[in-house]
Amino acid sequence: MITITNLTKHFGGQSLFSDVTLQLNAGTRYGLVGANGSGKTTFLRILTGDEPDEGGSISFPRNLTVGVLRQDQFMDDDERIVDITMRGDTIVHAALAEQDRLSHEANPDADRLMQLNDIITYRDGYSLEARAREMLVGLGIPDSRVELPLRTLSGGYKLRVLLAQVLIGRPDALFLDEPTNHLDILSIRWLEGFLQAYKGCAVIISHDRHFLDSVVTKILDVDYQTILEYTGNYAKFVEQKVATRERKETENERAEKSLAEKKAFVERFRAKATKARQAQSRAKQIEKIESGLVAVPKTSRVAPNFRFDQARPSGRDVLTIKGLSKSYGDKNVLRDVSIEIRRGERVAVIGANGIGKSTLLKIIAAGLEHDKGSFEWGHQISIGYFAQDHRELLLHPKETPLEFVWQACPAETTNYVRGHLGRMLFSGDDVDKPAAALSGGEAARVIFARLAVQKPNVLVLDEPTNHLDLETIEALTKALATREGTLIFVSHDRHFVSQIATRIVELRDSGLRDFHGTYDEYVSRVGDDHLDTEQVVLRAKRERSGSPAQRQAEKSSRSGRNDA
Repeated sequence: MITITNLTKHFGGQSLFSDVTLQLNAGTRYGLVGANGSGKTTFLRILTGDEPDEGGSISFPRNLTVGVLRQDQFMDDDERIVDITMRGDTIVHAALAEQDRLSHEANPDADRLMQLNDIITYRDGYSLEARAREMLVGLGIPDSRVELPLRTLSGGYKLRVLLAQVLIGRPDALFLDEPTNHLDILSIRWLEGFLQAYKGCAVIISHDRHFLDSVVTKILDVDYQTILEYTGNYAKFVEQKVATRERKETENERAEKSLAEKKAFVERFRAKATKARQAQSRAKQIEKIESGLVAVPKTSRVAPNFRFDQARPSGRDVLTIKGLSKSYGDKNVLRDVSIEIRRGERVAVIGANGIGKSTLLKIIAAGLEHDKGSFEWGHQISIGYFAQDHRELLLHPKETPLEFVWQACPAETTNYVRGHLGRMLFSGDDVDKPAAALSGGEAARVIFARLAVQKPNVLVLDEPTNHLDLETIEALTKALATREGTLIFVSHDRHFVSQIATRIVELRDSGLRDFHGTYDEYVSRVGDDHLDTEQVVLRAKRERSGSPAQRQAEKSSRSGRNDA
């Protein structure tokens, strides 16, 4: 379908990839993976025509339609949400607009009207608005709001409209860069279903491991200054890549051992007449082995070295919350939350979107005012806070990573601060980059570097895996799972939560559910999995289909069963 031949690209004097040859086929969904800075987004931008290559060629079939998700695409804030979505089907939208214009003329061109009708009918254009509404609802925008202007939505929901606009045209090829950003679990599940049924060619960049495993059928791995194709989802790719590298390393070890033995034989018997022929034979074997010996290339995947030491341990009783409540206008976000947390616990706060998880963390760690109740930190507590919105911590656009981290340890030397930034993969001039120029992943790593020098005994982390690549998420997971001290965190990443949490606190409309145990044990005991899309969808369908009385009865039944 799309043929890529000998594609080459450099950045800053460094080769991102060279001589890449691939065939991207219809009916295949490709996950484009690689370390931050490896060239994933650059490759996607070359495919979409947003960036030039430096060699090779890309061949698209004639009349191929392409849908591209660009995070910075312009949209008119005064236009209706549903109209913006409909514009994604450019052929039908243009035909409908021309048809409407001609129908208002005194003497319209009848032949042209017939042509337009054929175009619209062939592409199911008369159902375009209904399909746009259905798509917007699937992405979490209520039908009651789709006729409102775009300016009535927050930034995250505007990106959902942009995604709907890309999908509505049913293009032959889809190029999606982080399509799950700002989506809740229900919307991610809807998108998974859409892509699983999609018949075209899709190339997707995502740092959501579960999403990749659910959607993609092949992996394009940007590494070793090339792009290699693997069959299967992300989990299978990891197994294949590790096995391939281990096999090559084992083969090289055997070859090098054989070389050493043969070279020793040649050195020992080169001058001995009775062994001369054997020595010559060994020398030829050495040449053959050396010519076939290929060094295992160095991977571009480098994960940060996370360290979260404590300056001193806290007291046994870390945090006591009593009757905490918070509202925004008429919306009650937190209601009568009470909990006690002790030293060494790793507490995952979970619950439906909008239930108040981030609000709770902001109250206890970031000074957000609450309406009722109280909270009290225990003896010798020092808190390190990671905000979901990095701008809450990186307040000054011109401030550099070096300056931001140094503020937390002014008595230390420049080398000390640079060392901690180095562990977060900042080197050379990177430490002097202004905060406004940092990517989301870089901003997150700067904040983690500051937490490392602060050495708190309590970490409060709100969605810490956002913007991180898969290797960094795995390194963070391992560091937090083995860290001493207390952790309170919010995350939608099921793998992350299941590997770390020793206690689950679920916020619900009907009250708090407190479970002492891992996330897998919580799911086994309680039965509700807030981080599994299938479970969330089924629960949402039940609640939508039942009457208010039935829904309340079901909630009460579950509550009684779980509290027993």
